[in-house]
Amino acid sequence: MSIWYPFTQMADLVDFPILEIVRGEGNYLISKDGQKYFDGTSSLWTNVHGHNHPYLNQKIKEQVDEISHSTLLGLTHNKAEELADRLIAAVPGDLDKVFYSDSGSTAVEIALKQSFQYWKLAGRAEKNKFIKLENSYHGDTLGAVAVGGIPIFHHVFGPLLKDSFTLPCPLKDHGTTDNKEESLTALEGLLEKSSNEIAALIMEPLVLGAGGILTVQTGFLKKASELTKNYGVHLILDEVATGFGRTGNMFACQEEGVVPDFLCLGKGITGGYLPLAATLTNSNIFEMFLGYNGGARTFFHGHTFTGNPLACASGIASLDLFEKEKTLENVRLRALDLEECLKPLKDNQHVWSIRQKGLMCGVELAESTKPYKAFASDKRIGRLIALQARKHGVILRNLGDVVVLMPPLSSSGEEIFLLCNSLTKSIGELL
Repeated sequence: MSIWYPFTQMADLVDFPILEIVRGEGNYLISKDGQKYFDGTSSLWTNVHGHNHPYLNQKIKEQVDEISHSTLLGLTHNKAEELADRLIAAVPGDLDKVFYSDSGSTAVEIALKQSFQYWKLAGRAEKNKFIKLENSYHGDTLGAVAVGGIPIFHHVFGPLLKDSFTLPCPLKDHGTTDNKEESLTALEGLLEKSSNEIAALIMEPLVLGAGGILTVQTGFLKKASELTKNYGVHLILDEVATGFGRTGNMFACQEEGVVPDFLCLGKGITGGYLPLAATLTNSNIFEMFLGYNGGARTFFHGHTFTGNPLACASGIASLDLFEKEKTLENVRLRALDLEECLKPLKDNQHVWSIRQKGLMCGVELAESTKPYKAFASDKRIGRLIALQARKHGVILRNLGDVVVLMPPLSSSGEEIFLLCNSLTKSIGELL
């Protein structure tokens, strides 16, 4: 085996051979042996309009005939400029500057570095730390790892990381006693004591994705935004997973009327076709970097394929389809279908929690729920359930014993039923 697969214990592949995908059609993946599977994870939360969409295909082919790549280091091209204008029109508030990169991790890395350098340029070099939330995930590059809150992913890299403050996050639909007011009191206390050394608070709005699809109590985002403004601390929102319609709004922060200082985008930005990411900020922050002071005000960061023309063409086409196909309207309808289809599982003795926001859903399994008792980790129940679902024509992925349901935004009601039915059958067969 020549490939070292991501987030994979390679020893597993002896007992669980990896599935080879050769084609995509609409919301389905077709394997090498001809089996057809509903893409229940949206190919790691990226697919928006389905695979092999004729409009996306057409626009990318048209771009290939013009140019496939030209650098943004010292040059520009029309697709990068057009997509930037379209993103600025789509995001909330005064976010009017777009910095392109290649992945969600790099989008976060850029926001952290821009915030850090902003305060240095402003004569406040002591503001060089960040606040993160427990159970948060922002990517796997070192800056993003430093503000992640899932120890199993990153604890081994501790000696490489910059220190950050950790804040409890008030959760709902998780059987916890976490309280929004207690979390906000903790945040305000931290800001009151240490805002002079804090550059930014970073968080995933409404849903902590890789933490287990953990839904955040309503109003926490809004109040946290107000507190950061009051204490002169930047707010970085990581919408890599929640952005582009996944929660029912184009961006999750719009639900509570929040405009961050930095907005990090990725995954669905190209409709799930090509790697691209973007970090948006406002003119006030941008202007701090202007000037020829020996290069000190330049933001020295970039990627070889930053603003790739093919990816930008795909991003523009994807935004077209949001309008043409009324994608957000479909998300809201399918979210209702998903909630309804999962109701029978709430009475299952092995279903501890069902957490949903739009078309983001996590079903957490337990050995028993009354009283709560987790499965032993070596049983790897979540993994086995996800594999069992393939026998019912659905690709799923787990986060520990949380099975994640993340269908394409173009899914039909019948496909949502297929998704939920496959999970229900798999739980019944194995548990």
